[in-house]
Amino acid sequence: MSSPSASSPSDASPGDSTPPVTARHAPVLDLSRCALLLCDMQNGFLHPDGCYARGGASSPRFAPIIPRLRELALAMRDAGGLVMATQFTLVPGRGGEPLIADHLKSLRPFLRKGDFAPGSFDQQVIEALQPVDIGVEKVGYSAFYMSRLDYVLRKCGIDTLIAGGVVTNGGVASTVRDAHTHGYHTLVLGDGCAAYREEVHAATLADLGYLTEVVSCAQALDRIRTQARRVP
Repeated sequence: MSSPSASSPSDASPGDSTPPVTARHAPVLDLSRCALLLCDMQNGFLHPDGCYARGGASSPRFAPIIPRLRELALAMRDAGGLVMATQFTLVPGRGGEPLIADHLKSLRPFLRKGDFAPGSFDQQVIEALQPVDIGVEKVGYSAFYMSRLDYVLRKCGIDTLIAGGVVTNGGVASTVRDAHTHGYHTLVLGDGCAAYREEVHAATLADLGYLTEVVSCAQALDRIRTQARRVP
C-alpha cells in the first residue's frame, strides 16, 4: 500500500520523467532542522575485529558506503547540521548474558556475551565516521522502537532525516518507515546504504520510494553545500 502523500503517475506532466515536487520531496533543506542519520555503522557490523566478522556474517558490500557517508558527515558538520547515529545494542541480562530476540538468535547464532554490549567496541560507531553529535541506542530493526530517538529529534528541532547505513532492508528501511509514521520528512541515500544482496537493496529502495525521497550521496552533498552557501 502506498503512502497517502505519495505522488501518483497522473500528477506528472506527459513525457516528464521527473517526479513532481511535493512536501516530502522538498528541493531545499533547512539545515537547522535536518539531521544525517547513520544507521548501525558500528564496529560490530563493519570492523574486521567485530563480532559479525568473527561469525562470518560481514560483507564486502558494506565498505564502499563508508567514504561517501564520511564526506556527507563532514559537510553536515561544516554547515552546522546535526550528525546522529543509531547504535544497535544487546542489553545484558542476568549474568551479563545478552537479551537477544529469538529471530536474531536463530539468524546469528554466533552472538555471545559482550557482543554489542553498552560501551563495548562492537557497539561503537566506526572510527571513520566519528565523532557523531548524538548516538541513540536501539534494540530492534527500527531506531524508533522503544528508544529515545523521537524525543531527541523533537527536542533538537529536527523534522528532516537523511538516512544511510546498514542494512538497507533492515535497520534503514524500518527506521525510515517509522520516521514517516512519526511525521518526519526523509531522504534515503541510495548509494549510502547497503544490503547483503544487490537485488534486495534495489527492491527495498524501490519500495521505499513511495514514502521517501531516494537520492545519491552526491545529490545530497550538493544540496547540503548549496543550502549552506545560502545561509548568511
